[in-house]
Order: sequence, then structure tokens, then C-alpha cells
Amino acid sequence: MNQIKTFMLMAAMTALFIGAGFLLAGEAGMLIALVAACGMNLFAWWNSGSMVLRMYKAREVNRQNAPEFYGIVEQLAQRAELPMPKVYVIDTPQPNAFATGRNPENAAVAATTGLLKAMTSEEIAGVMAHELAHVKNRDTLIMTITATIAGALTMLASFAMFFGGNRNNPLGIVGVLLMMILAPMAAGLVQMAISRTREYEADKVGAEICGHPLWLASALEKLERGSRIDNREAEDNPATAHMFIVNPLHAHSVDSLFSTHPRTAERVARLRAMAGAAGPWG
Repeated sequence: MNQIKTFMLMAAMTALFIGAGFLLAGEAGMLIALVAACGMNLFAWWNSGSMVLRMYKAREVNRQNAPEFYGIVEQLAQRAELPMPKVYVIDTPQPNAFATGRNPENAAVAATTGLLKAMTSEEIAGVMAHELAHVKNRDTLIMTITATIAGALTMLASFAMFFGGNRNNPLGIVGVLLMMILAPMAAGLVQMAISRTREYEADKVGAEICGHPLWLASALEKLERGSRIDNREAEDNPATAHMFIVNPLHAHSVDSLFSTHPRTAERVARLRAMAGAAGPWG
């Protein structure tokens, strides 16, 4: 069901983008928009991992300089039957983590120093199992594509503002105005809906990978409290907020259409129910 929902949301995003291209410059604008989107998606697909890691000044670690953390990721990757991803640490006191990369063969997982200091080994395993679930489900590619299309829609809306758009469309000037105002907002809502859908699925698959849903549940509760700590890079780059296991931004208190993540309490409740159904783990 989650896969179908994600596909439908991505189809809606694509249709919105095509429609915006038509409202901007008719059939020619629609074609140009599609070509531009393909180019942007290709660039983002190939470079998304390295770009985000550089943005957060992540440093790669290995078995020698981070034996416990690296060992946890290695063991979980084996359990998930995934290639060993590159492992990174981000120097920030906010506990958080994310995964990136265009496919499992080119994946990377990153955790903050705040997370590694605040969590037990079991909780770290729960968090990293969640991130490896994103890799296994190829969520990093999905989120890269949706973020790129959302950015392109915002660009098209800006063009319409300066150049007036295609007023010969069936809705006339009203259609152009709607595109300018509503298209970027709608794209953002679809992007957030996809992100929330993938977070629930990654919680479920991550719990299965580590074998202990309560490890991740406990970690999420700590992460929620720790998210009050500043993450300056995330605040400067809010478009990357959806990548983290919990929202690194401060304005995220409700599970609304404008939230990139589900409510932590709901995620914890689902994990506790999963643990109860499977037996007294953890």
C-alpha cells in the first residue's frame, strides 16, 4: 500500500509539473520543462549523495577511527543483505541521522556526534537500521527526484511571475496566477506526503532489520527531545530536512500537511505495537 501511495504521489507531482509548463508557455513550454527536469534529475541522481554530505561537512569514518559505530553499521548491512555503505559522522550536537546515495551500491549513512553521544549501542543500531531501510527501499532516489521536481516547479512559477505565462491556456490569466501561487505549494505538500509515507515504512523495515522495534522506539523518543538543539546547517538548508530521521528544524510540532515527518509519538506507538505483536523483545 505504501509503494502504491508513493507512486501515486510521484505521478501527481509529475502531472503538476507538466501542467505548469503548459501554463507557462503552452506545448513548447511543457516540452522544455520536461527536458529541463530530466537534466536536473540526472544531475541530482548522480551527485545528490556527495552534495548533501559536503553541505553538512560530514567526515568519513572507518573501522580504525570509529570501530563501534562502523561495526554496528556493518553488522546491520549484513542482516539487511545490503552492500556496506560508506559511513560518515557530522559534527553537530543535535542527535540525528540520514542516508543518501543514488542506489544501495553507492549509499552512505551519516550520524551526528550528538546522536553517538546520547544513544546506547542498541539505540544507535535502531537508528542506523532505519537509515539502511531507506537504502533498501531506495527512498533516497525517490526523495531526490521529488525534491528536484519541487524545485523546478518553484522555478517555473518564478518565470511566470516575470514573463506573464501562457495566457492562451483555457483558464487565461487566472490559470497563470494559480500556477504562480498554488504550484509550488502543491509540490511542497506532495513532497512532504511522500516523505511521511517513507518514514513509516522505514521504521517498520528498520525494526525488522535490527530485530528489536523497541530499540528504535527508544531512540526516537530521545531524538525528539534532542531536536530542540540547533542544527545550523539544516536551518540554512531546509530543503534537506526530509532526509533526517526526525525533523532537524524547530517549527515541526504538529503532524500536519506542512510537516515533513510523522509525529514521533505515532511512530513510537506503531513500533511498540509491532514489538507487542512479535513478542517481548528489548
